[in-house]
Amino acid sequence: MALSDQLIMQYRTVCVTNIIIFPGIVTSFELSEKEQITAAREAQAEDAELCLAVRVNPEGDENKPVEYLGVCIVAKVVNLLRLTNGHYQVMVQGLRRAERMETELRDDVYLTVAKEIPEDERHPIQERRVARILWTVFEDYLKYIPNPSNEILEELKKLDDPGLLADFLASNFLTNYEDRASVLLETNGCKRAELLSEILGREIAVLELDHSIQNKVKYRLAKQQREIYLREQMNTIRSELGMDDAEETFDDDDYSGRIRDAKLPQFVEDKLLDENAKLQKIPYGMAEGSVIQNYLDTCLELPWNRYTKDCLDLDVAQKVLDEDHDGIRKVKERILEFLSVRKLNPKTHGQILCLVGPPGVGKTSVAKSIARATNRKFARIALGGIRDEAEIRGHRKTYVGAMPGRIINALKIAGSANPVILLDELDKLASDIHGDPSSALLEVLDSEQNCTFRDHYIEMPFDLSQVFFIATANTTDPIPPALLDRLEVIEMGSYTDTEKLAIAKNHLIGKQCENNGLKKNQISFTDEAVRLIITGYTMESGVRNLEREIGSVCRKVAKQIVTGEVKSVRVTKTNLHTFLGPVRKTPDKMPDSDAVGVVNGLAWTALGGELLKVEATAMNGTGKLELTGSLGDVMKESAKTAVSYIRKHSDELGVDPDFYTKQDMHIHVPEGAVPKDGPSAGVTLCTALVSELTHKPVRRNIAMTGELTLTGRVLPIGGLREKTMAAYKYGCDTVLIPFDNRGDVEELDGEVKEHLKLIPVKNVSEVMRLAIRS
Repeated sequence: MALSDQLIMQYRTVCVTNIIIFPGIVTSFELSEKEQITAAREAQAEDAELCLAVRVNPEGDENKPVEYLGVCIVAKVVNLLRLTNGHYQVMVQGLRRAERMETELRDDVYLTVAKEIPEDERHPIQERRVARILWTVFEDYLKYIPNPSNEILEELKKLDDPGLLADFLASNFLTNYEDRASVLLETNGCKRAELLSEILGREIAVLELDHSIQNKVKYRLAKQQREIYLREQMNTIRSELGMDDAEETFDDDDYSGRIRDAKLPQFVEDKLLDENAKLQKIPYGMAEGSVIQNYLDTCLELPWNRYTKDCLDLDVAQKVLDEDHDGIRKVKERILEFLSVRKLNPKTHGQILCLVGPPGVGKTSVAKSIARATNRKFARIALGGIRDEAEIRGHRKTYVGAMPGRIINALKIAGSANPVILLDELDKLASDIHGDPSSALLEVLDSEQNCTFRDHYIEMPFDLSQVFFIATANTTDPIPPALLDRLEVIEMGSYTDTEKLAIAKNHLIGKQCENNGLKKNQISFTDEAVRLIITGYTMESGVRNLEREIGSVCRKVAKQIVTGEVKSVRVTKTNLHTFLGPVRKTPDKMPDSDAVGVVNGLAWTALGGELLKVEATAMNGTGKLELTGSLGDVMKESAKTAVSYIRKHSDELGVDPDFYTKQDMHIHVPEGAVPKDGPSAGVTLCTALVSELTHKPVRRNIAMTGELTLTGRVLPIGGLREKTMAAYKYGCDTVLIPFDNRGDVEELDGEVKEHLKLIPVKNVSEVMRLAIRS
């Protein structure tokens, strides 16, 4: 309908994205938005004209209004077809350009107010000149277009108006969105033709460059093939004439002499001599010759028969291990056992250990110490993120860029056939379409198979039986069972505060002083200061952050010494905050009195043990059970098991038999944002509920762990060492553990066993009797 001016009209609008439609052109496209479909259907039903508005920023900031091109197309709906997916395929014919003034959404239909663009004043001579120029440019452009449509060319010949010609060419030959939009926005026909001539000129320049590059590549390939053909002819002629062609082949004496002098196993020497014979038959400069050369160089660098002599003196090994590390008694004992066996049986196969523990407990540094203690070379392989099987077994040498796998490469770097090889972060291996590297490691870590390990690049068996493999992992869960079966797992648990203090005094402080250029008389730490760093500035199982904080103190002291503020600094508990700022972590303190419904639970995490305050409360209700604190499915099931047990034994526990119909129960485990799961909280949840329902307080000095069954049995759990250490750090003096875990007590830290009373329990009734005050 017309508005105030006859040239201004209001149209139903289809808003399109990345679609430029020109006047006189029939185009079809798919409609998916409700507003688009409604506008098209209404326009077709009323045989009315439709406006096509082009969105400029449809995928921009949601808060930013959508912008449109200033020029839109008034079109006619030719056909509208419903598709099987509920969308519509619309065919429209562009009629004319219009100047878009305003677009708004009204009653689920976009409406556009547009002003028709008046026709330009005709200049026949200029139009013919511009059209001729455009035709000349387009004919050059056609040289680079394979098989142009004859129908399109015939239609073009009928057009003499430069504006219509430009629209037709832009619609059929321009693919770049910005170029098509610029042609649409130009309303003057002659200027539009001139603009399209410039665009096609740029395209011709790019196509000429591509064509030139392709011709050069074809010429070089043809020249290379010709040279190969001529070289083969020349070699044949030389062979027929009996001429010496030594100058045209690789040097035979170089590799054959190196192979014979390397004292290789017989099968290796025979293989390399065969490869060298192939090399002599290849014309000099051929790519295949370089492949064989690289193969021979790699094989000759491998330590086929080179071994280092083991240091089998147990006293020396013990001294080295004690110098490098405090604690880790089990690891040290295992290394001394290995040396003892080697002393009694030198032919024993290499050992495969897996050190499992949280970050920062010294797994990688222990491997280096083992190499030093046994007088072996050391090589480290980082397995984190490896997802290609070829990283372990290597690539076939016929592939471009082929190389041996990381195992063979580590042996080449170590320079001996019996090094200590560290397989770091074994639990971080991945897998994808390129294979499963963990499966490839099965042959490497199986003592019955690795004596004949075959790398795809080397293609010969290499004896790995004398290699001492040490793997590290934060947890064994991600390691495939078949691979884990080949490993001897040694747990490296969390350090106690006393062990951290000893490590800091004996290793970390001296190391950081040296790294930061400080002398021993320029800085010193009191034991109280180090303990405060441990408890107030770090929260970890290992000592990695502890070392960082000590390094931070050393850097600040170094600055004070350089600026002349001080000559030496003694770091104490009272001045530590001047270097590290206020205390970041306030240790949890045991409450002054026993509380109802609050129980000390114990949990294992990848970073060590944690003490969890399990809280329960009951209120008038209908028996609903609310669980909060990011609890996993297993913990939720443990809570339901606890409720069922209490209902069954309500008389024995002194609980109202009808509590589940009169009261709602809410269990919460702080910290709420940290996910928690596992079955070992069963007895803790049950104790908290019984305490709340009987209004009897729980002893604040007792912590507990154990899985609960419906019959009240307390089942064994894992991670007892980390859990008891968490209870000790919190200040508890008694820990209730499952009866079947009493054998694990021997593995606990000596300091923990000295300060904690560990009471094995078989059922929940024992837990209630010990934990809840009567």
